[in-house]
Amino acid sequence: MAIEARIRELGVRHQTLERAIQDELSRPASDDLRLQDLKRQKLRLKEELETLKAQVH
Repeated sequence: MAIEARIRELGVRHQTLERAIQDELSRPASDDLRLQDLKRQKLRLKEELETLKAQVH
């Protein structure tokens, strides 16, 4: 049960990061370093999500 809750939490954080990336991209002078950091965080979350999902199945 705890793994499923963690998966949901990470999914929400992943979506939040996606929105932050889109917001940054829509700015006229987007910050490349911020974008790089957001994408790196999103990738880490995706990897953790995949690992947890593999444990459940």
